[in-house]
Amino acid sequence: MWPLVLVLLWGCLLFPGCGALVGPKEISGFEGDTVSLQCTYREELRKHKKYWCKESGFFISRCSSTVYTGDDGQERTEGRVSLQDNPQELTLKVTLRNLTLRDAGKYFCGVSKLGRDEFFRVSLLVFPGTLRPSTQPEPASTEDTRLAPSRTSLSRVSIPMVRILAPVLVLLSLLLAAGLAALGSYLLRWRKEAQLATETQRNEKVHLSHLVRKAAGPNSDPCGAGHQDSRPCLCVSLPGCP
Repeated sequence: MWPLVLVLLWGCLLFPGCGALVGPKEISGFEGDTVSLQCTYREELRKHKKYWCKESGFFISRCSSTVYTGDDGQERTEGRVSLQDNPQELTLKVTLRNLTLRDAGKYFCGVSKLGRDEFFRVSLLVFPGTLRPSTQPEPASTEDTRLAPSRTSLSRVSIPMVRILAPVLVLLSLLLAAGLAALGSYLLRWRKEAQLATETQRNEKVHLSHLVRKAAGPNSDPCGAGHQDSRPCLCVSLPGCP
């Protein structure tokens, strides 16, 4: 923990304004635009003079074109730069108007104080106006103009038709599913009834044969070769019955 604290303290000593003055690190705009940013400072810097300047110099950084804030929170404008200090909210508002490509660079938002000033660096990017996105729609060709109404009318017609047909399709699907289920149930019931009728007919034949044998006697063969009785010979499909 202590090494991290020492690194942070060393960073604050190396870079003035650590935590005392904060704001955006980068702002951007196109030629002719107006951009604004807001710097926030701590309570102890409330009564100090604030300023905005452009960084210059190759080896040693210094300010150029410095603009200071006015008194009593009044907005102060110099050229295309306006500053307004708000001590109640502890903020400094910077406004840059009518940007040019030459405005691009690094700037300082700072606070004057005895010893070393508090400040932080802001990068300003300015893009050529020719790169600005077009806000006007491109004119449509004659062919597109002729096709546009038909496409629009088609989309207007197709959407309601889909909304109307969707419930009908769902209802037809439900009816088809119910019909298939009823048909399957009917076929299953018919198959069971056919099996039951076949089983009943078979049982009746067995029972009738049993009654005939019982009436003719235990050793008689009513359908045999020695049958001479005038009564009709009743024979069912049993083993040994011709």
